[in-house]
Amino acid sequence: MDMALVGENRLLQLNVLDEFRLNAYENAKLYKENTKRWHDKHIQHREFEPGQEVLLFNSRLKLFPGKLKSRWAGPFVVVSVRPHRAVELRDTSSSGTFLVNVQRIKHHWSGDIARHKTSVDLVDV
Repeated sequence: MDMALVGENRLLQLNVLDEFRLNAYENAKLYKENTKRWHDKHIQHREFEPGQEVLLFNSRLKLFPGKLKSRWAGPFVVVSVRPHRAVELRDTSSSGTFLVNVQRIKHHWSGDIARHKTSVDLVDV
C-alpha cells in the first residue's frame, strides 16, 4: 500500500464530498426562494378604513373550542388604522378600544352589501 496514493485518493474524496455539500446548500437556497415567492404571491392584501366592520380571530380558543364553534368573533368597528399594520378596534356593544394586528382580522360582509341576483326560468322543451 502506497501511503501517498492513499492520501491523494482521500483528498479527492473529501473534495467530492465538499462539492456535494455545496450543491445541496445551493439547492436548499433555491427551494427556499421559490417557496417564499409562492407564499408572497398568495398573500391577500387587505385594506381597512375607519368605520368598517371586521371580524376578529380568537387564537386562544384552541384547546377546547367546542363542536363547530367559530373562532371568529365580532363584528367590531375599525376606529383607526395605525402604522406597521396595527388597527384600533371598538366593540359594537361597548365604548372601549383595543389594538390588534391586521393579520388577526378580516372584513365582515353583513346584509348592507347589495348583492346582484339573477334568476333563470327553466322551460320544458
